[in-house]
Amino acid sequence: MSEGERMSKILIVDDDEMMIMMARHILATKYEVVTAPTGAEAIKIFEQERPDMVLSDLMMPELDGYELHRILQEKSGETVPIMFMSANEGDESEIKGFEQGAADYIHKPLKPDVLLRRVGNIIENLEKIRKLEVKSSTDSLTKLLNKSAAQREIGEMVKKSSGAFLMIDLDSFKLVNDIYGHNMGDKILIRFAELIKSVIRENDLAGRMGGDEFVAFLQNVEDEKILQVKSDYLNEKILIVARKLLGEEMQIPLGTSIGAVFVPSEGRDFTTLYKKADKALYEVKKHGKHSLAVFGEKNQAENNSIGELSQVRMILGERNIESGAYFVDFEAFKHIYRMLVRTDNSQKGLTLVQFTLNDDFAKEFKEILIKSLRKSDCVTQSGNKFLIVLQGATEADSQIVKARIFSRAKGMEDKIFFECEKIK
Repeated sequence: MSEGERMSKILIVDDDEMMIMMARHILATKYEVVTAPTGAEAIKIFEQERPDMVLSDLMMPELDGYELHRILQEKSGETVPIMFMSANEGDESEIKGFEQGAADYIHKPLKPDVLLRRVGNIIENLEKIRKLEVKSSTDSLTKLLNKSAAQREIGEMVKKSSGAFLMIDLDSFKLVNDIYGHNMGDKILIRFAELIKSVIRENDLAGRMGGDEFVAFLQNVEDEKILQVKSDYLNEKILIVARKLLGEEMQIPLGTSIGAVFVPSEGRDFTTLYKKADKALYEVKKHGKHSLAVFGEKNQAENNSIGELSQVRMILGERNIESGAYFVDFEAFKHIYRMLVRTDNSQKGLTLVQFTLNDDFAKEFKEILIKSLRKSDCVTQSGNKFLIVLQGATEADSQIVKARIFSRAKGMEDKIFFECEKIK
């Protein structure tokens, strides 16, 4: 085991003291071991120690191995890896154990090499699963939680903990990509994520929602002054980092804007907190960026007027513009379509395209469609139909679009019906 790597923990449960001593002696050479003489005691120890797996006798008084496994899984709300031990040579108890979800089954008396090998297999499989879970939950660039994992894990934490929910934006980041290129932009994002990790504790969570937008939840932080200190630190350090990477002559006004909301006073639902933190973030952007605002009645009062033109532009503007077509709902598509028909004066004009699917792969096709089109193209979905209005495009251009999309939808071509019509 490498330095710093956690030793796996095993809970041994048996009403036979000699059997516990024997199993402990065998397993303690490679694992951390805790023991319980009864099923009832095992439940208490499991909740305290949270072992990686359980090695339990099958036939115990009051609470047998089957019932112990059921209760542990019910209480933990997840799969509990368990291996049953039994002196019974029959197949029935072994079959029942596997039917109940046991990871393995071993006969008594225990053979050291057999026990170590079987326990090792279970622990190895658990590590593989954990690594896959970590990979699927981690943003590949910054190594913070990705969007879906952040929503899930922070969402669970805010339901039961108090603290501060933060939306964190890296101000003027787009200029880094535009001037220095995306590779350098990625380096800035990586270092910014490291700065975020440096201002939160091990029991706090942070994630990347996309682009230059991050979220964090700081448990038991209820003082705005603490948040202000962290905001000042991030604003100071990101400029130092950027000048080291981009050169001392760098003139981009990089900084950090933070919108904060306290939990539970403003709710315990991720979406609600996210929207309130976004409103607070808007206040920061409106007043010059590079600072912190906390959501609350005092500084977030409703205002029926939409404010100055610069504020209106901020409200209307699209944040974190991504590559590919602009996807909208059908009602919005109708308005965009009518406006384009009224105003388009391009030489090629407009073309309306429709893809109709006769199978259930709309989600995959939507991604292909958006990534295959230009930012100036607009897409909507209605049931199994996708509509696109192509600006500056003839019917011949739409055939090129069709060929591009079909080439990326390998194996789906015979399930897609294509139509196009020149608008003007």
